[in-house]
Amino acid sequence: MKKSTTGKDARTTAVTSVRVGEEEFRTLPFVDKRNYLDRVLPTEKMALILGDPDGKKLARALPPHELYRLFKENGGPDAMELLGLASPEQCVFIMDMELWRGWSFSEDKAAEYLEYILQGSEEHFLELLPHLDFNLLSLFLGRELIVAGGIGDINTDEERQTDWDHTFDDVFLIKFKNTKHAAIIGSFLELVCRLDNPLYTSLMESVSGEIDIESEEECYRLKSGRLADLGFPPHDEALEIYSRINPATFTPGRNKELLLSVEATTLPEIFLTGKTFLERVILRADSELFRRELNYLINTALAADEAHLAGMEQMRSVVERVYGYLNIALEYLSEGDETKGVEIITGEHLKRLFQLGFSLVLGLKFRADKLSETDYATGKALSGLKTARPRFYRGLDSDGIDGYREFREMQDVTTVSDFLKRLEG
Repeated sequence: MKKSTTGKDARTTAVTSVRVGEEEFRTLPFVDKRNYLDRVLPTEKMALILGDPDGKKLARALPPHELYRLFKENGGPDAMELLGLASPEQCVFIMDMELWRGWSFSEDKAAEYLEYILQGSEEHFLELLPHLDFNLLSLFLGRELIVAGGIGDINTDEERQTDWDHTFDDVFLIKFKNTKHAAIIGSFLELVCRLDNPLYTSLMESVSGEIDIESEEECYRLKSGRLADLGFPPHDEALEIYSRINPATFTPGRNKELLLSVEATTLPEIFLTGKTFLERVILRADSELFRRELNYLINTALAADEAHLAGMEQMRSVVERVYGYLNIALEYLSEGDETKGVEIITGEHLKRLFQLGFSLVLGLKFRADKLSETDYATGKALSGLKTARPRFYRGLDSDGIDGYREFREMQDVTTVSDFLKRLEG
């Protein structure tokens, strides 16, 4: 049950329910600023945060996944400035999301983000440094450096005459394996040597002795554990949402139990307009627990398709797919009865409803796979259906646009089914 809005809460609601300019935004109490940011588009949100005296506090008040999406949505110099305001935990989350391709660690991405961090203030770097994964730093530097010498070791004449690239302390001798990363790694090591010499020594000893450097698999396990704590399952586990179930025998559950650590998300206003059956059901069944489950499902879909690595367009497409499959499943089960839809969405796990929506669309793919392409439009429609994540050909819409979108409702399923029936006939 929602609390009544009185006193200060009423004033907060009144202030944050209308649009304000940047100057007026700066004068708001912090809680009003935070509430207002939940209602605006990413570009405006970024501008308000970066232009506000409370910018650092506002940025750090965002859950890591929300700051990450804001970072990805905007890009460019503003994104770098936002990264400079982020907390160590938010920065580590961004790197956990960006530095891996499936089960493989990317040295190029690591160097890229290391450069982003170095563009910030020394104060921010010093705050972040203790939170960086030592195992991952050792793995990265082990692939980028050859190190000789050490504390208590006397460097031989042969070692001193070797063409080493640099030494930061006259103890460890360094040679860069990859010249394109040398400047970035050199700047990083100079800062670490100066600001945290014990850490520098540990890293150099780890690389020079080729011992204690954790395997890529171990680093992946640790990274996956950190992301799981924030509501992002491992890639292989996330792929389970695309498991097929039989729509004809599906019976929705009634008493779901949720054990979710993920924070509740702010639902985008585009999905709260009441235009689709799902939106109308959400408006009647919305709760913090529902938002937690929905956010976890979206995170799972992003992890399954590694959409965050392909940019914001792909991320938005995955979010639209989640809403589309849920809407299709609810329409299929409820037949337009919103009360029944509320019962289903509160009793059945969203993951299972997603799987049902996906399975209904997948049935179209199986039919399309048996058909050959003929004319241009037919070929385009079939090509979209034959992909691993079937897409709806917009040429079948009333406006006849040449392109693809995600499936949104049962009418899309019916339209494509009728289209395939004509081809099969």
